[in-house]
Amino acid sequence: MGQRGELFSSKLVRNDRTYFFNVKENMYGDLYLNIVESKPTEGGSFLRQSVLVYQEDIGQFVKEMQKSLDYLKMHARKSMRPAERMEEEEE
Repeated sequence: MGQRGELFSSKLVRNDRTYFFNVKENMYGDLYLNIVESKPTEGGSFLRQSVLVYQEDIGQFVKEMQKSLDYLKMHARKSMRPAERMEEEEE
């Protein structure tokens, strides 16, 4: 097993938000995914919100998340502005 704490981290920066995807290990050796959103506030500090998903729940979590992503794909294009559609097509 890895050392206690953060084992892997990646980030995604979009506009004024940063998303962190961190795989960590707790003191009992359990692995979990910590998804963090960070965005600036008007006061100059940062608002951070996170979700923890433990290893034994990852499969079901991903399955439910995929349902949401599928729904977004089917319905979001209709509400996108033309510039957003062009950006998506370029990716």
